[in-house]
Amino acid sequence: MKKTVSIFMAAMLLGVAVNAQTKHDDNKAATEKQQVTKWANDASHSSIKFTVSHLMVSEVEGSFKKFNGNIESASPDFTNARINFTADINSISTNEENRDKHLKGDDFFNAEKYPRMTFASTSFRKVKNNIYSLEGNLTIRDVTKKVKFAVVYGGTVKDPWGNIKAGFKASGKVSRKGFGLKWNTLTEAGGAVVGDEVNIILNMEFAKQKA
Repeated sequence: MKKTVSIFMAAMLLGVAVNAQTKHDDNKAATEKQQVTKWANDASHSSIKFTVSHLMVSEVEGSFKKFNGNIESASPDFTNARINFTADINSISTNEENRDKHLKGDDFFNAEKYPRMTFASTSFRKVKNNIYSLEGNLTIRDVTKKVKFAVVYGGTVKDPWGNIKAGFKASGKVSRKGFGLKWNTLTEAGGAVVGDEVNIILNMEFAKQKA
């Protein structure tokens, strides 16, 4: 009889322990889910720019006028945040209408067939202080490649209207030919008119979204 009671009590205690652990895990998961904050890009205070060499002696600057981005983060310092952005290829501008038309054509972006450039992060980690490393998949035309950006986190602040804002500056380099933007011609000296390496600079401000 005592043995039966002991077994019964042990089973009850085990059930209580399992129940408590399950509730703890559920509460932990719920807390973690609640901690995730969403941030939307403030386009009026942001920019996506690029530079590429021209005739091997100077650089041409350009930008995308229409774009959007978002961040999902469970950490106040954005470590391990998920970051996405999209740029409208038809909004490309180099301050020269004929050149912009050429860039939108099939020699370069083919905006009609591939109207968007997209980026989805796979890693966002702090290197030191406010310096971060961002890695992810960049898609241009029908080509997706892993790219890396060096990021400076400018901080988080409340603006005069009570909105919480966060700022970042990201910079990286990509090979345009690697993404299928292969057009080129040569100068009399044999140098390329348009360089292969493209420098990308993103100055992005994000607004914290209400839960």
